[in-house]
This record gives sequence, structure tokens and C-alpha cells, in this order.
Amino acid sequence: MTTVRRRTALIHGHRRAYRMGGSGPALLLIHGMADNSSTFEPLFERLAEDYTVIAPDLLGHGDSDRPRADYSLPAFANAMRDLLLYLGVERATLVGHSLGGGIAGQFTYQFPEMVERLVFVNTGGVTRSVSPVLRAVSLPLSEVAIRSLALPGVLPVTNAALGLLGRVPLKLFVDNAECARVLTGLPHAGTPRAFARTLRAVVDPSGQVVTMLDRTYIADSVPVLVVWGSDDPIIPVEHAHLLHAALPASRLEVFDGAGHFPFRTDPERFLRVLTEFVDSTVPARLTQDDLQNALRRDVALDVEVEVEVEVEVEVEVEVEVETPA
Repeated sequence: MTTVRRRTALIHGHRRAYRMGGSGPALLLIHGMADNSSTFEPLFERLAEDYTVIAPDLLGHGDSDRPRADYSLPAFANAMRDLLLYLGVERATLVGHSLGGGIAGQFTYQFPEMVERLVFVNTGGVTRSVSPVLRAVSLPLSEVAIRSLALPGVLPVTNAALGLLGRVPLKLFVDNAECARVLTGLPHAGTPRAFARTLRAVVDPSGQVVTMLDRTYIADSVPVLVVWGSDDPIIPVEHAHLLHAALPASRLEVFDGAGHFPFRTDPERFLRVLTEFVDSTVPARLTQDDLQNALRRDVALDVEVEVEVEVEVEVEVEVEVETPA
């Protein structure tokens, strides 16, 4: 049996935790907001039989450090690049869940030559709509509410309430067990601040503030798989269809009855879909030239425009002054 082991790297002075194991083509598994690499545990053993599995804890998450730092999508993409370079991995298939999907998309934009395939799982960054809870948490002083979970008795009571609500057969509560799992990591020192900065980089009270739809054409030649839970209460399944439409060559798999974590709801099916996708597609080999060509697809519209500039001219006026005799 191949084991995926926990490791730690010191990069740019900060401790970066990650899990790694197996051999073969590299799979980079990027978790969602407030989560950590353990979310992919149901997949590790089977994937490590045929692939090199790399699952980092993002900065501010899991066992990684929580510095006062940049928690934007470009910063996270840089961190993924740095980790792959640190490990000597030149290219990988990126599997991004929720926030991790947004990071995977940003990574492709910044480092196209390192991407072989893209797998978006209930990904963020498609269009504006998102859970009202996330919009509320993006408001000022949300860190105070998160820190309250560390008070004696608050977290157990919250998790118990989530458990009870999870028994209600409504789409709204389908992920309550997963939410309870994620909440246990929030009260740790430094996490509320890191969580708030991460969330506000991508969500405000009106919804998601970033989208990948305006540049999906850059990934036209990259094999793409889109996986979604039909009952996702956090990011609606409509986002999956929008992303699939923006990437016509992509494959779409909707898990009926699943919520925001389809790879945990039905890991066997997810493994089947993922491995079939990887094994049946040719890895992309993008270059900077490919990126340039994509960016210049509308170059015919780039025309020189004459701009009239108003110039103020100073005029000197000579005034004769008569001196009294």
C-alpha cells in the first residue's frame, strides 16, 4: 500500500504543510476556503497507486503558518508554483475544490507551461452568486464572530446544532456534517484573520468579486473536467453549466444529491471519473507563445486612435505705462 505522508517545507520563511505520496504523473489537489488537505483523505490511497499525489495546506490553513500576508488568488497561485518547484515537479494536473478551483484557474493564467489538465470541483470564481452566509461573513468584524467559536462550549453547541439540522431533508443542510468538520479548524490562533483576508479577496456582501469567465479561452487547449454536486448550497450548480458552456470541450459530471463536497459524498464515483479523465486525455503543453496568441486573438480590433490634445499657450502681453511728466 502506498502511503501519502504529511510533510513540511520552509518557503520564504513560512512553514508550508503538505501531503505527498505515490509515483507517476503529478496531481496537485487544492482544497477550499477554511479547509485543509485532509479533505481529500478518501482519495489518497487509491490515487497514490498510479500518481504522485501532492495536497498542500494553503497558507493560513491547516498546519501551515498564518502570517499577516497576502491571501489573494495570485498569491496562492504563486505559492502553488513555489511548492511544485521546491518538489522538482515541472507539470501537474490541478484538481481544485471551491476556492482551490479559483486558484487552479489563476495558476493556469500565471503559469500555463506547468498545467497538464484542470479539474474544477464546485469551484469558485465563475459568477457572482454565492451562499448568503459567505456574503455575511465578508462583512467587517466577522473575525470577532469566528473567534467566538474558541469560547468554552460554543463549538460543541454549534456542531450539535449543525448535526440536528443535517437530519432535515433539505438541500440547505446537505453539507452540515462537512461544515462542522471545517469549523473545528477556525478558532485556532491566526485563523480568523487569515480566513477573513482570504474571503474578502474573492467575496464581498454582493457576492463573488472575481470571475474566470473572461479568460477561459486561455485554457481552450487544456483538458478540463468540471465536477459539481447538484444540491450545492454554497455555490449553485448553475455555475457548473456556465463554466462548461465557456469551455465547450470540457467534460461535465453532476453528482445528483451531492452538495459542495461530491468527492467526499461519493469518493468511489469521483475516483472513477477523475482517473478515467486523466487516463483518457493527452496532457497540455502550453507555452508563453500560446498565451500570447490567445491574448492576441482580437488583435484586429487593436487600432491606432488619434487623440486631440488641447495645449494651453501662454501669451506675453506688453503693456506701455505712461509716466507722468
